[in-house]
Amino acid sequence: MAVDTPLRSTDTLGPAPTTPSGVQQAKLFRIYNHYRLVVSLMLVALLFVDPVNFDMRFRLLDYYQAGVSAYLALNAFIALLLIAGFHPSQRHITLSILLDILIMHGLLLTSTGITNGLANLVIVSVAAGNILTPSRMGTFYAALAAICSLGISGWAVLALGESADDIVRAGSLGILYFAAAVLLQYISRRMMRSEALATSRARSIAELEQINQQIIQRMRTGILVLDRFGQIRLANAAAEELLYGAPKASGTGHTYATVLPKPLKLGLDAWLEDPTRRIEPFQPSPTSPLLQANFTQLDQERGDQILVFIEDMSKVTQQAQQMKLASLGRLTAGIAHEIRNPLGAISHAAQLMEEAPNLEPGDRQMLGIIRRHSRRVNGIIENVLDLSRRRAADADLIELAPWLQEFREDFLQTQDDDCTAANIILKIDPQLPPARFDRSQIEQVMVNLCDNGLRYSEQHSGQRKIGIHAGATSDGKRAYIDVRDLGPGIAPENRSSVFEPFFTTDKTGTGLGLYLARELCEANQAHLSLVEDNKPGCCFRITFAHPGRMI
Repeated sequence: MAVDTPLRSTDTLGPAPTTPSGVQQAKLFRIYNHYRLVVSLMLVALLFVDPVNFDMRFRLLDYYQAGVSAYLALNAFIALLLIAGFHPSQRHITLSILLDILIMHGLLLTSTGITNGLANLVIVSVAAGNILTPSRMGTFYAALAAICSLGISGWAVLALGESADDIVRAGSLGILYFAAAVLLQYISRRMMRSEALATSRARSIAELEQINQQIIQRMRTGILVLDRFGQIRLANAAAEELLYGAPKASGTGHTYATVLPKPLKLGLDAWLEDPTRRIEPFQPSPTSPLLQANFTQLDQERGDQILVFIEDMSKVTQQAQQMKLASLGRLTAGIAHEIRNPLGAISHAAQLMEEAPNLEPGDRQMLGIIRRHSRRVNGIIENVLDLSRRRAADADLIELAPWLQEFREDFLQTQDDDCTAANIILKIDPQLPPARFDRSQIEQVMVNLCDNGLRYSEQHSGQRKIGIHAGATSDGKRAYIDVRDLGPGIAPENRSSVFEPFFTTDKTGTGLGLYLARELCEANQAHLSLVEDNKPGCCFRITFAHPGRMI
């Protein structure tokens, strides 16, 4: 859906981070403090064992016992702070590592010297310091530990007469300290660089996913992901609007309908039987626009999910109408010349014959039939010419409430000459969204619908009365106008044919009024439909396109 953009390389990440992130550093320090707490507990536990049994000769046993107890108390206090939610800063971590190195060497000094196994724990402290702060400070930890080890060995040799082997051992430990520092700094920096790269790529992927989601949700093409049983796994807002009339949910918490509209389910079943078959256009409901669905396998290997593209045929219909009107324009030019001139001559001849004296009543009746059908043919030609002359829609964003009130007043003024006064009941819902359409073209549609409604209402009930209701669709984003009359309604067998050209149940009608009205609505990306709600009379609905959609 979205164009792939190159991910940022390591060169664009900036310099490698010198320390772990704050959250990661806190986690590592928490783990290290658990280790220190376990070590200090073991050292305190060893105080209760007779040192002679281990052939150990403590130099300053009282100081050693006090140091071990203090070390345990310090680690326990830090553990309680961490449990309470304390977040150590870099300064606290540095101070803690320095205290560890100094306390361990203090215990070495008061116990048996550098030959004690506690010297190996210093390596762990230096390693932890270089993991937590892989920078120059890590090298300082190694240098401090090496100096302290050499200092203890030198003091033991000079003051206590110990063997010079202690100095060699201290030097070996110093080399281990520096080796651990260099190695762990290198590994830590590599890991942090890799983590930074992974984080950057994850952020880029998340951004691309958000962009794709925004593009898919804002597309006017409906997109569905189905399983083989027709259950909806994923749907964008356009698909929900086209299939169900309104998005089922907004935001990230989608609640999709689990049942496909019956026409689309039948199309899916037919496609599963024959993937090369093209599905015919369908309408999910009588008031929905004509839709075209295209199916494809989302996963070619597994084949358990199906991707469906749903196109609104109004744009395609609009282009086809433009081509049709271009041909119709050339045809009507010939109609105007070849039919209207003879028709005018016939009508004129009939008028002249009526002026003749001593006409028989039967002759006058025949002349009336000639005049009546001449006017009907002339009306058909006028409607076809109006259709062929139709210009492209010049749509504006219009507030329906004031426009409908103005239309009602203007329309009623044109009905003043009729013997029966016209009555239009106007109802406008609050918070009505604006609609985008060409004023003159939709006004022509409304005049047609109102004229038909008043005529059929008068024929059926004796009242020239209709109702106009303006409301919003269930999603609150599209407006519609209902025109309802008090007529006899449309028979069920004729409902599928009311918008076909030249179809009429009125002997005096041309059968082009509703056809022309629907063509004008399609030009404005609106949809004219017959509402089947089992209420008295007949109701036609104009459903306007989303006001943000460009024509």
